[in-house]
Formats: sequence, structure tokens, C-alpha cells
Amino acid sequence: MAFPFVLVIVSGAICAFALLAPEAPEWATLAFPAFLAALFLLGRAIVRARAARKAWILVDGSNVMHWQDNTPNLATVRAVVDRIKAAGFAPHVVFDANAGYLLSGRYRNEVSLARDIGLLPRFVTVVPKGMQADPLLLDTARFRRAKIVTNDRFRDWADRYPEVANPGHLLRGTMRGGELALDLPRTAAGQKAA
Repeated sequence: MAFPFVLVIVSGAICAFALLAPEAPEWATLAFPAFLAALFLLGRAIVRARAARKAWILVDGSNVMHWQDNTPNLATVRAVVDRIKAAGFAPHVVFDANAGYLLSGRYRNEVSLARDIGLLPRFVTVVPKGMQADPLLLDTARFRRAKIVTNDRFRDWADRYPEVANPGHLLRGTMRGGELALDLPRTAAGQKAA
């Protein structure tokens, strides 16, 4: 974020010089657009820095998509993602490689799934074929100190990831009649959840 800040300072100083120095009016035609561009870049850097500070909540997409009548449906994942965003958290959804086949009979990548659940592709992961999503979810949760939305208890992984037994680490939910029941931790937007 330092580079956009320096650009604002330098281009602002050149604008001030161009306005105050009557012998350099042509500088203003170059300096003012540069100053506006630097302000834009600084604003974008601030927004990205705030988003990076948001506490993550991981979503076990392959589990959550079965919450409504045990039938694969991305609308359920979308409802969970929307609830997470509304609570001020940053959602990241992880799917098994076969999720696309279960949903639409064909492979679907991050871009395709992200579009349908209202996220940028960088916030959706489809694990490669032959790889399990569980260790990726659990490793990422440990690294990011994130909670996981899932009804899976990860019993096969409890020795390696004892935190799955901690109350509140796994956030359970249901979807009945189009109504989502999901308890999220309470935290102010942008504040790390424990």
C-alpha cells in the first residue's frame, strides 16, 4: 500500500506546483490525471487491505450442497455464502473434484462454481481429482484460524487435527423448506474471530 500512497504524494505535489507556478500550466494537464489515478489506486489498495483482514470462514461445499433434502444444490451453498458475507466474514468454499458431476453431470472448475455462488474464483477451490478436500479444509482452517461450515465431524482426521473437537470450530447447519439455519460466531466486521 506504500506505493499508491507515494504516488498520491508525488502527483499531488506536482499538481500544486503546476497550479502555483504560472510558467508551467502544461504540467497541470499531465499532473491532474496522474493524481486522480493515484487516488484510485490508493483507494483500491485500502479496500483490498480491509478485505484481507476479515476473518475467514471456510465452507465445505461438497457437504453443504447436500443440506436441502440430501440433493446436491448450489442454492444452499449460495445461501450459506450470503449469510457469511452479511455477518462480516470472508467466505472461502472448497469442493471435491466430483462436485460438478453431482450438480450438473460434468466437471466444473472454480470459475464456473464461483459465478453460481456469488464469489470471485479466488475464493473457491475445487481439489484435484484423486485428492480429498478434508485435509485441505483442515490445513487451511488451521493456518487461517478459521472456522468451517460443515455437518461433517471429520472423525477420520481427529488425531491429526484435534481442533475439530473444539466447540465452535465446526459450524453446523441445515436447510429445510428453503430456510437456512446456521449459527455464525459474533464478531465485528474486519475483526479476527478466535
